[in-house]
Amino acid sequence: MPVNHAYPSGDRRPIASRQWKVSQIAAQWLASRGVSPNAISLLGMGFGLMAGIDLWAAGITPRFERGLWLAAAACIQLRLLANMLDGMVAIQTRRASPLGELYNEVPDRVSDSAALIGLGFAPHSSPLLGLAAALAAVLTAYIRAVGKVAGAQQEFCGPMAKQHRMFVLTLFAVFCGVAPVGWRHIGTVPLAQIVLGVIMVGSFGTALRRLSRIRAALKREKA
Repeated sequence: MPVNHAYPSGDRRPIASRQWKVSQIAAQWLASRGVSPNAISLLGMGFGLMAGIDLWAAGITPRFERGLWLAAAACIQLRLLANMLDGMVAIQTRRASPLGELYNEVPDRVSDSAALIGLGFAPHSSPLLGLAAALAAVLTAYIRAVGKVAGAQQEFCGPMAKQHRMFVLTLFAVFCGVAPVGWRHIGTVPLAQIVLGVIMVGSFGTALRRLSRIRAALKREKA
């Protein structure tokens, strides 16, 4: 039974940790046991949703707030691990399916939105900023997908691509899990809102940069 996505040259996000021996062993182990790359993609989405729930819950359960921040950071990283392994397992199994692209893309958009909107409901944050950051993140992926449909190579450049957004969010979650509460503001401005603002602006900048690079690539092809 075919299971997941094929990856033509240029269609894979560059991830250095794919070359790590431990990553390759993990992918081989999963492939040898018949684990579907689609199932790994869905598991990654589950971790993404849990990250968002943890961040939201940190704002309403002060007693467990620090643990929830750290749990969110762990879930974000587990989501990224699943995002890496699903493609590696797909290559290991050498099988593809027309549904693979859906399993590859839709869970990513759900996970990004859940984490960023969740941060918007975290302590001292802003739901509006969380929603704006989530929309900006989706825009970067939309432009990448449109570029592919138009005939250009997929653009994964930053400065605020998925791995960069999640790196910033993970660091902030760990910081909030261990640092004194008084350190969560710069002057009167909450750090959570600054983080969301940086992700939002960086994502819009990334969208514009990708659009520019796609436009240049398509013009070269027609020249």
